[in-house]
Amino acid sequence: MKIYRMLRVIVIVVVASIFFGFVIQHLWNWLMPAIFGLRPITFTQALGLFLLSKILFGGFHRHSGGRGWRRHMEERWSQMSPEERERFRSGMRGRRGCGFGSRSEPSPQQAPQ
Repeated sequence: MKIYRMLRVIVIVVVASIFFGFVIQHLWNWLMPAIFGLRPITFTQALGLFLLSKILFGGFHRHSGGRGWRRHMEERWSQMSPEERERFRSGMRGRRGCGFGSRSEPSPQQAPQ
């Protein structure tokens, strides 16, 4: 089972690398020569650019999809007293996307001045 899983991951990584290599190559060759007068790049140069950008900006960490953050917040919430929970709710009211304020309350950016 582990070998199947590793092979599956390897295949996904290879296919994704080839896909992103082609996308980067075509976007570069479409935009950069026209905008900045740069030379077109090859597929291997596009893969190198992709690898360099992952190292500099993205890294190679696993993405948990927010599950780690959610578990952490649930643990913190369960350890809070009712007074701390209410203080947290009142601090979060009016902020977009947090789900603690009522929908009818304007956010601080929307409040009339």
